[in-house]
Amino acid sequence: EVQLVESGGGLVQAGGSLRLSCAASGFTFDDYAIGWFRQAPGKEREGVSCISSSDGSTYYADSVKGRFTISSDNAKNTVYLQMNSLKPEDTAVYYCAAEGASKVSVVAWPKREEYDYWGQGTQVTVSS
Repeated sequence: EVQLVESGGGLVQAGGSLRLSCAASGFTFDDYAIGWFRQAPGKEREGVSCISSSDGSTYYADSVKGRFTISSDNAKNTVYLQMNSLKPEDTAVYYCAAEGASKVSVVAWPKREEYDYWGQGTQVTVSS
């Protein structure tokens, strides 16, 4: 059974940091790229970042470049999203998702429809 389990969300003040984790199981981790998405109330789900487990390529949305860092521990089948300098506009439910590594590209990575598996999400709230 494929599972993606997010953790690490919470409440933090503006300027603070959080590290999200996405633990994957039930598929060959090295064959997939893991993306982070977020959805704020009343808004569409948007791509935040993505990492290819096969070659380590990383992608970021412009809104988080320089503040967020994605990384992967292939031995643990886990992807992390280190979020620094958090802003109130980062408040959202954060989801991780998996897509075939061969499909990931600078164009494809932010598209929700490219992803095969999704986690349940973790809430991140940034207070001003």
